[in-house]
Amino acid sequence: MEYNGEKSGGVRVKKVEISVYGAEVLCPSCVNLPSAKETYEWLDAALKRKFNNQPFHITYIDIDKPQHDEEKQEFVQKILDDEYFYPLVVIEGKVVGEGSPRLKTIYEEMARYGYVGQ
Repeated sequence: MEYNGEKSGGVRVKKVEISVYGAEVLCPSCVNLPSAKETYEWLDAALKRKFNNQPFHITYIDIDKPQHDEEKQEFVQKILDDEYFYPLVVIEGKVVGEGSPRLKTIYEEMARYGYVGQ
């Protein structure tokens, strides 16, 4: 485990990797929801507010572009094969939201890594 060296409430916090998968075109069942890119942007802002001064790495991954990372390409392929809806939110390789991800679920997963809400 790579730690960022920060401590939060006396607990060492792992700098987690968050991936938000999506495409320019809205998924067919997500017509009335924000786009994947918009979901990435609001999630980034919400996490920075909630976990202020607790670094994490969040990335937007376009499913229409080839990925060099094998794990990311596997998630892309599963979305393309209709196993998952997008936007798909993955924290440290674990799916924590798809279609319309819930902040509460994402916050709970972050807490498992030692992040403490402000």
